[in-house]
Amino acid sequence: MKRYLTAIFLALSALILVFGLRIDLQWTGIVTWGLTLICLIFAAYYTKYIPDEKSKKKRE
Repeated sequence: MKRYLTAIFLALSALILVFGLRIDLQWTGIVTWGLTLICLIFAAYYTKYIPDEKSKKKRE
């Protein structure tokens, strides 16, 4: 499950940007970009759980 979290957080950040920037309220832009940045940091963190096919082939 952890290997899919990168894709989930990337998709979530895109959805936050699309819907957050359409809302025209005060401070919406700052909140939207802040949440997007947090999602991208989590996505970068969970890339270490993506399996590496090259290293798997070298072991065999």
